[in-house]
Amino acid sequence: GWLIRNLHANGASFFFICIYFHIGRGLYYGSYLYKETWNIGVILLLLVMMTAFVGYVLPWGQMSFWGATVITNLLSAIPYVGNTLVQWIWGGFSVDNATLTRFFAFHFLFPFLILALTVIHLLFLHETGSTNPLGLNPDADKIPFHPYFSYKDLLGFAILLITLISLSLFAPNLLGDPDNFTPANPLVTP
Repeated sequence: GWLIRNLHANGASFFFICIYFHIGRGLYYGSYLYKETWNIGVILLLLVMMTAFVGYVLPWGQMSFWGATVITNLLSAIPYVGNTLVQWIWGGFSVDNATLTRFFAFHFLFPFLILALTVIHLLFLHETGSTNPLGLNPDADKIPFHPYFSYKDLLGFAILLITLISLSLFAPNLLGDPDNFTPANPLVTP
């Protein structure tokens, strides 16, 4: 169980590294000009960040508890409905076991929403076509997807997977916060 948990926790960090490279590439090559594809991508980024946040709360350590308290309290600044929204998310009047149960449900359900939006993102991408970094006529210099891109993607995936497994086996807590190993205590702030 410990290996799966470490692969999941460290894999989230690797996933964000890949997302930030993807966003950087999109900014560099002007992908934001395709508004529908870009906007769906931004929504996907926000959903992935929400999924990571509710997943970060699940170990129920000091940083998890106080992170949930601070971030969810930011919603109370929304006029008229903020306090009601915060109490609904908490499942009561403070961050407690009901909050943990709700966050677990959100952490399970959000990936299905992310999957659906990813399909929509790809549909918009195939409709508009991706950006050409060389700015050339895309029909003039086409190369087949297989074997070049297939092998290139497999190599990149293998390198990331080997790095993730090595990190999870030899330094599983390198990307984690030491305060999160202390059980949650609402009377002590980290």
